[in-house]
Amino acid sequence: MPTRLGEVTWLEPFPDTLLDGAAGPPGPEARYEQAETISLAFVTALQVLPPRQVAILILRDVLGFRASEVAAMLEVTTESVTSALKRARASLQHQHPAAGREPPPAPGSPAEEQIVARFVRAYESADLDALVDLLTGDVFMSMPPIPLEYEGLDLVARFCALQFTAGRRFDLVPTRANGQPAFGAYVRGPDGSSHATGLFVLTLSGDRISAMTRFDTSVLPRFGLPRSLPSR
Repeated sequence: MPTRLGEVTWLEPFPDTLLDGAAGPPGPEARYEQAETISLAFVTALQVLPPRQVAILILRDVLGFRASEVAAMLEVTTESVTSALKRARASLQHQHPAAGREPPPAPGSPAEEQIVARFVRAYESADLDALVDLLTGDVFMSMPPIPLEYEGLDLVARFCALQFTAGRRFDLVPTRANGQPAFGAYVRGPDGSSHATGLFVLTLSGDRISAMTRFDTSVLPRFGLPRSLPSR
């Protein structure tokens, strides 16, 4: 059974190929690296904040503008900017799953490639034990726009076990989304061809997977992924 219904009803992945050169360097007071601000966890956490707090948080902590500059932009007092920023930071700390976790390995690093390779081997061979061994104890899984969420190793393992029932096998095609490893997932048919079931985006923490987000097949075209794969 799912752990709970999700608060965020809209979330879509963004291809890394469109991120190159998308933003200039942040200002001197930025608190977040660009890689973190485009992560699914950060984007999800922002969606539960009031609009004014989102604007102030992005202007101050992501883009690095000073409080006085933000106040002038929004036509409010510097004190109100400081107060709203404090509330936004506290809420983000509570909502952001990555807060307090071991950071992920650098994109494209040998450490990241090793985790990705282990995940692909485990998932394509339906090796549940090997897959579970890659997950953190508090691993989290969501499937937007379906508002069902699974939290904890036991529940996520049960969900993955259901995917492998009746001898189902999958092929994974690598891509990247929101600065994170991602895969087009295809279930193999009796004729040898594989048909798309969705897009997985992995959130890494150290040498483990701390979250898996599964999107439906409608997002595949923006990643240049087909609806089906030819027979192997």
